[in-house]
Amino acid sequence: MEKSKRLLLKYKRSFRRRLPPIQSGDQIDYRNMSLISRFISEQGKILSRRINRLTLKQQRLITIAIKQARILSLLPFLNNEKQFERRESTARATGLRTRNK
Repeated sequence: MEKSKRLLLKYKRSFRRRLPPIQSGDQIDYRNMSLISRFISEQGKILSRRINRLTLKQQRLITIAIKQARILSLLPFLNNEKQFERRESTARATGLRTRNK
């Protein structure tokens, strides 16, 4: 019995509550790019609520702000810079091959 109580106390001590990603003073707005950029993946996708650790209301507001920023061209819809560079380099290589023949 004593061992089980020790284990429970040990687990309770090691549990650490994470800080919320959005502080009470932060305003969720399409102009607040430093806040919005934390909730977008490298590919430009909106991260899920489970990953962000947001409440439902916060996730809705973040989604609306990101979509508004995309429409106003403050954010790209997709971030395909690496893919674009690869396609461009392959197009150049194939273009050179056809010209040499």
